[in-house]
Amino acid sequence: MTPRTPADRAPGGEPQTGAVADTRSPTLPEFRLETYLGRWEFSARHHMTASDAETLSIRELLALGGDAALDALLDQRLGYTEPYGAPELREAIAATYEHCSMQDVLCFAGAEEGVYCCYRALLGPQDHAIVVTPNYQSAETLPLSQCAVSGVALDPEEHWTLHLDQVAAAIRPNTRVLYVNFPHNPTGKILERERFVALVDLCRKHGIWLFSDEVYRLIEHDPSKRLPQAVDVYERGVSLNVMSKAYGLPGLRIGWIACRDRALLERMVRYKHYLSICNSGPSERLALVALQHRESVLERTRTIAREGYAQVAAFLAEYPELFDRYVPDGGVVMFPRYKGAAGVEAFCQRMVEQAGVVLIPASVYASVLTATPTDRFRIGYGRRTTGEGLDAMRGLLRREAR
Repeated sequence: MTPRTPADRAPGGEPQTGAVADTRSPTLPEFRLETYLGRWEFSARHHMTASDAETLSIRELLALGGDAALDALLDQRLGYTEPYGAPELREAIAATYEHCSMQDVLCFAGAEEGVYCCYRALLGPQDHAIVVTPNYQSAETLPLSQCAVSGVALDPEEHWTLHLDQVAAAIRPNTRVLYVNFPHNPTGKILERERFVALVDLCRKHGIWLFSDEVYRLIEHDPSKRLPQAVDVYERGVSLNVMSKAYGLPGLRIGWIACRDRALLERMVRYKHYLSICNSGPSERLALVALQHRESVLERTRTIAREGYAQVAAFLAEYPELFDRYVPDGGVVMFPRYKGAAGVEAFCQRMVEQAGVVLIPASVYASVLTATPTDRFRIGYGRRTTGEGLDAMRGLLRREAR
């Protein structure tokens, strides 16, 4: 595959190469993925594109901590909490990093609030950002609402790797932030260790903040591929994480950013004052229980993901005329190619309308920064109901083959 030149885009303009006009848009576009899931996620029978792992009930989570955890939750006062997060929770989060203390941790109401606050704190109208594509849409639309942005596409012909020469070519004197996400949503890619080290070196050379979305970290198929957390290896590393993905607890709405620049964290919390102000006290208490018993929670997630991936891989292999498959490195979603004559958009529509199976078609992951594949779909494998959804997919494919 011939490497693409990173595409540049000014907010509201077309993808282009070269200088980008400062034409910021004060509004944000429709969030396609959330709109799509909002239509189908809770009405369709089989949610086969879930990006979070199988969740726990409150009862199951509290059982890990015993009577002490239950008493602490029942005694939790229902007042406002500290904007930075409960000190005990921040200490537990800091313990998951090598070089962080609780003062380096700022909690948010989920990861999305952290993404918003980080971009707002780091970027101004005269700045430039680089974002890897495809991506969770806010990763590019938020900086596009503030400044010029360039995209660098992962390469599907080389196992979705990131070409560092393209990243280097996108850097400008005013480049301030590089956003990456590994394990990657939706491909499951983990950047090769040597490329990650080189990427950190490139950011350090140019003084660029490395905004690293690490929400799927700790769900690697091969633990030897696990990348270090950006905040642990780079003084300008900003590590984003959340209870939603690897821990399987999205209902808690607890996320965080770890960063060793405490002045930057203070700028972020000032934006949080305009959003959630503070997190839910009971949610913080439950998140603390999960972190105190993280190995049990994470091993549960990994086991379900291993079993689910084996089922999805077997299903895709049954229909070589319809699907090209590959082996994702981690996370609980992948982005296989659909080869049917009618195209992937029609395929996903038939699945949800006729089989009650929700998949995410490629159009939802379209980027305004670069070309993105148009023949892929996101399928998840982190739920215990994966087999039921695959059976429903088989049923429709068999009916169509008659």
